[in-house]
Amino acid sequence: MIIGLTGGIASGKSTVSRLLVERGAALVDADAVAREVVQPGEAALDEIAVLFGQAVIQEDGSLNRKALGDIVFGDKDKLKMLESITHPAIRRRMQEKIHNLSAENPRRLIVADIPLLYETGQVQLYDGVMVVYVPADVQVHRLAERNGMSREEAEQRVSLQMDIEEKRKLADWVIDNSGTIENTARQIDDLWKQQDWQP
Repeated sequence: MIIGLTGGIASGKSTVSRLLVERGAALVDADAVAREVVQPGEAALDEIAVLFGQAVIQEDGSLNRKALGDIVFGDKDKLKMLESITHPAIRRRMQEKIHNLSAENPRRLIVADIPLLYETGQVQLYDGVMVVYVPADVQVHRLAERNGMSREEAEQRVSLQMDIEEKRKLADWVIDNSGTIENTARQIDDLWKQQDWQP
């Protein structure tokens, strides 16, 4: 079975994905893949250099993330142009990894950790979607604490994403991560047994 794992910023997706891996699931992490597809020698990096110029490439040939960020994060059109290169490359690479893992062990649970799964319209690629849920005020508190932000900055960042309550309604399975880690682990154990997922 291949499931999509998502949630909101600071909801604890990495905690839940780690707990699933500890129980035998295979993990494909969209953030890790996003870093992979812009490594030197990758087609996406070449396209980024053509579009945004050599100023976004460091002397060693790697991506200058800060220079690229300075260009795209104040300009929605340029951000869309960047995403039109990176999103398809990430999606292709993730599907390759999932295909290979599935071929190795067809019965094993495969988890695709995708922060913007709903926003990027990828639901249909998976057998089901697990949402890691915490209420919005908990997201704001955790994000402010984790990133050393003011409450206002954290609220602004949280508001840029799809509402967590909407994601919760759309989910096939919800893991409430607003309590202790033991409570989260117990929910995963219960779900693992109910679904008869295989390591």
